[in-house]
Amino acid sequence: MKENVIRVLSRRRHEIHQRWEALLRLERVTTPLANPDALVHMIDWTLDRVFKELRGRRATRPGPAPSSVAAVRGSCECGHNPFLAHFLAGEQALLEALVTVQKEASSPDPVHRGTEVAELYVAINAVANREVESICALCTRRVQATIPRPQPVALAYT
Repeated sequence: MKENVIRVLSRRRHEIHQRWEALLRLERVTTPLANPDALVHMIDWTLDRVFKELRGRRATRPGPAPSSVAAVRGSCECGHNPFLAHFLAGEQALLEALVTVQKEASSPDPVHRGTEVAELYVAINAVANREVESICALCTRRVQATIPRPQPVALAYT
């Protein structure tokens, strides 16, 4: 993604934050940590990480379409990770902002727009994967799911 697009997105940080928060408040709360009042404090931190990730991904690589944060949900065995709603709302807020920036740009090149969208997905997905996994690694439900349950033993009566 070109630096000027990242700068324009950065200038829209306040709008992105507001939209992210609004979307976050629409999500179902699965745990006390997933409460939007707690998660809104992470939006700016996450935006910093996403913009850093975008700046670090200068080269466009051909390949399959990047997965979205929704795909990260599949890696959470219990579905109670508080970051799932956080990153899903953030992905949508950032994508909406990027589409608005692209719409206002003077050169509407469809290939370039598609590349920018793919790079945004890759960046937020990279941040989301790290953070979701960090919480999943601590999850007691995950540990319980990986411990084999004892199998019933058949008793022979004679």
